[in-house]
Amino acid sequence: MSVLTRNEAQTRAKLLDVHRYTIDLDLTTGDETFDSRTVIRFSAHADADTFVELKPAELRSATLDGQPLDPGTLNENRLPLKGLTVGEHELRVDASMRYSRTGEGMHRFTDPTDGETYLYTQLFMEDVQRVFAAFDQPDLKSVFELTVKAPEGWSVLANGITEDLGEGRWRAAATPLISTYLVAVAAGPWHSVRTEHRGLPFGIHCRRSLAPHLDADADELFEITKQCYDRYHEKFQEPYPFDSYDQAFVPEFNAGAMENPGLVTFRDEFVYRSAVTDAERQTRAMVIAHEMAHMWFGDLVTLRWWDDIWLNESFAEYMGYQTLTEATRFTDTWTDFGVARKSWGYDADQRPSTHPVAPENVEDTASALLNFDGISYAKGASALRQLVAWLGEKDFLAGINTHFARHRFANATLADFIDSLASATERDVHAWADAWLRTTGVDTLTPAVARGDSGTYTLQVARAGSRPHRIAVGLYDQDVSDEGGQLVLRERVDLDIPQTEPHSLGKRPALLLLNDGDLTYAKIRFDAESFEAVRTSLSGLPDPLTRAVVWNALRDAVRDGQLPPAAYLEAARTHLPHETDLALVQGVLAFASAQVADRYVTPDERPAALSTLSSLCRDLIRRTEDGDNPGLRLIAVRHFIDVAAQPDTIAAWLAEGTVSGGPELDPDLRWRVLARLAVLGATDEAAIAAELDRDHSATGQEGAARCRASLPDEQAKARAWEAMFGGDERTDLSNYLFIATAQGFWQPEQADLVRDYVPRYFEDAVAVAARRGPAIADAAGRWAFPLHAVDQETLSLGETCLTDAKPIPALRRKLMDQLDDLARALRVVSARPVLEDQAP
Repeated sequence: MSVLTRNEAQTRAKLLDVHRYTIDLDLTTGDETFDSRTVIRFSAHADADTFVELKPAELRSATLDGQPLDPGTLNENRLPLKGLTVGEHELRVDASMRYSRTGEGMHRFTDPTDGETYLYTQLFMEDVQRVFAAFDQPDLKSVFELTVKAPEGWSVLANGITEDLGEGRWRAAATPLISTYLVAVAAGPWHSVRTEHRGLPFGIHCRRSLAPHLDADADELFEITKQCYDRYHEKFQEPYPFDSYDQAFVPEFNAGAMENPGLVTFRDEFVYRSAVTDAERQTRAMVIAHEMAHMWFGDLVTLRWWDDIWLNESFAEYMGYQTLTEATRFTDTWTDFGVARKSWGYDADQRPSTHPVAPENVEDTASALLNFDGISYAKGASALRQLVAWLGEKDFLAGINTHFARHRFANATLADFIDSLASATERDVHAWADAWLRTTGVDTLTPAVARGDSGTYTLQVARAGSRPHRIAVGLYDQDVSDEGGQLVLRERVDLDIPQTEPHSLGKRPALLLLNDGDLTYAKIRFDAESFEAVRTSLSGLPDPLTRAVVWNALRDAVRDGQLPPAAYLEAARTHLPHETDLALVQGVLAFASAQVADRYVTPDERPAALSTLSSLCRDLIRRTEDGDNPGLRLIAVRHFIDVAAQPDTIAAWLAEGTVSGGPELDPDLRWRVLARLAVLGATDEAAIAAELDRDHSATGQEGAARCRASLPDEQAKARAWEAMFGGDERTDLSNYLFIATAQGFWQPEQADLVRDYVPRYFEDAVAVAARRGPAIADAAGRWAFPLHAVDQETLSLGETCLTDAKPIPALRRKLMDQLDDLARALRVVSARPVLEDQAP
């Protein structure tokens, strides 16, 4: 399929102004396809040829200014428009389009709970072409008018307020000027809850089978939405630019959410049908805040070309966390960012596939799609947070409001953004942007503490890297009145890095912590005395964000081969039983199990690592027996299940339907236990089928697929492999069932059983990615990769695949990242004996 290049987009943008799309969709034509009729009114500035994009099942007809076009001239996704003259034109296209099962284009889902069907669009990047004909690039904004024919009993949601015309016909209010990728439709027998805020209609929507769960959280969802809406109107001078604000929780959604103007779509796992922690509720709230920020930055003002996608995502990421902290009950969101998001950026930025936050070489849409990663989100948001610390929030917001005023309902570039910021300050924002946004990699900051002749100490921070940093340095002393290892903050010192001279510390602190408060983006190291304080007193630090900085530093040290994995596990074993922040507990346990135990120790050492984690989880479960911290208990129970080496305890929980002392096993916990029992060979197909009868929801189907793929049985593995890689259009798994099957397939405990599938993966993943496209390519590279196989043979097979097999770009990028992580794991494993020999 042809991809759009930057040069082609620039040429077409100079040629055309697109005024209006009139789109009519008929969703009543069957289960495989729908009808799409589009009228595009546009003008040309010169006599020239161009093209319009669409990916039809059948192109029935097309006319340009009343003259028929030959459908046979459609070349892949491009319909040529020859001989345009200066002036106004009208293009009409009548086509049949395919429904999707991969979350791209018009996704179709039938709920196994009640048999109801739901449709929704995800039109990002190039997928609008799967729904209607379009001049598909972000800087050809237009007005969109939409009508939809849907089955009786359905409701239709869109970017604008929709009107039921009767007999299944719906009409959406015309949009203001928006980009093609932001058009949205959702149709089905939705369960809807509506309210109004400041005169604007608000709605939340989900499939009917989730109605009780949405209703239970409706007050919370609306409260967060209203709080964010009000706070953004305090920050931004430009009012909310659309006629309504709907939030639809849709099935089998690939991303967390999508910022369609007036109709944000979310993955419907955010409608909680089982118990969740407050940290998970905070994550949902952050996504709500993130997507609402996009209404201004992304929708009102939109990137001109995909090289600036980072600016959309970084701004929304920063604003989401900051606004949640300022406006809602979730006041410690930056701790979660530091643990759950920032490490995503650090990891991505140390791989060969790294790129600047603001890349300059995004030549086509296929390249652009690869930049939706930890750099565009987490590193970019970290850079903006550092910018605010350096610039000051007042000047930052003044620049943002100038940007909105200059480019409302239009397009803008990084240069435009920087110019807007520069108009609000005397500081050299352009130099800052060059240093932070056009460079790659992670700086490393290392303290050097020196003793002077007078007995006082000085600090000089060594920087490996090139960026300027404004950081706080925390000076912590031991609390002499406490024998429990508490650390007391003496002061935080603000430093600009690089320093012009050493900074005087006075008395030497027990712990000197660089980047206390986590305002910059850099790896930090400890001096020897500070590391000893961390080892003994980490849990005695008073602030969770400070502890997050320390845990991230320990994580980085393990990944860099500077700290033995066993030392990380020991720190977790020592300090997590005293931790109160849920995001920290979850983040540390996740890294300790998925990376340290599963990849950074040898197979012979893995049982001991799992035993350490199991004991730690038991301690947390015992600590929460009084019921005061159900979120912490739930995290501990989940991880205890995941690291169980013997089936007895968790099998008893499943049989009794409860953990002793709570919680009761809800559907998610029951499937989690059953999946672990499957890995351990302590269940069978009959038990899986019985559980599916008990929970025949979509989530239940995914749980059953995961469990079946986890069974330590040759036939079960063969069936799972065939389901993922051997199907056709009729039998292909949906995106979610593919992921669930992949999650179950590879298990460290079953390495011998699946050994022969490792070389097959590098052949079959390439084939399925080429056949099914970017969404499945991403899933195959992320979830179906044999993570457990930390050996040189797997690395060599992967490198040969990249060289010889020509995987499509989406899979190539995922494989490059997986292989770099594999090479890092091999280095960590090989460095461990040396580090342990050097340990005191």
